[in-house]
Amino acid sequence: MNMSSTVSDADLHLLRQAIEISKNAVQHGNHPFGALLADGEGQVLLQAENTVVTDGDATGHAETNLVRLASRKFGAPILNDCTLYTSCEPCAMCSGAIYWAGIGRVVYALAETSLLALTGSHPENPTLEVPCRIVFNGGQRHTSVAGPAIEAEASHAHEGFWN
Repeated sequence: MNMSSTVSDADLHLLRQAIEISKNAVQHGNHPFGALLADGEGQVLLQAENTVVTDGDATGHAETNLVRLASRKFGAPILNDCTLYTSCEPCAMCSGAIYWAGIGRVVYALAETSLLALTGSHPENPTLEVPCRIVFNGGQRHTSVAGPAIEAEASHAHEGFWN
């Protein structure tokens, strides 16, 4: 699998799966965010959706939920060769979790700035304007980042949600 900062056709396929997971989160009563973890061959290992509302846990973001699952199941040497695909750019909290887990690459669809344009000042999404690259670049290990990509497709899951 591509560990670079460019987005391949295989990456787009997996990003679209993450977007579908974000739509499932809404159907389950949560915010529209989804993520999945793929190995170096592009095989999906795990997936997770946002559970902030249903779990009553402000840290229940899709990426953080995925990191918890992945950390329990795989060690950092395996995770370093994995890619986390997410419907939206990881927030600062999720980026920190991804970094601490040792996941080697992140690919995201919707940029945090684009998400802010969709949510505005909605009280359930007080967006931090800190790009994930800033968080990752502050660390001692390298995390490759690709995105944004297919933002229009990713934004569909948010249409009408934050009104």
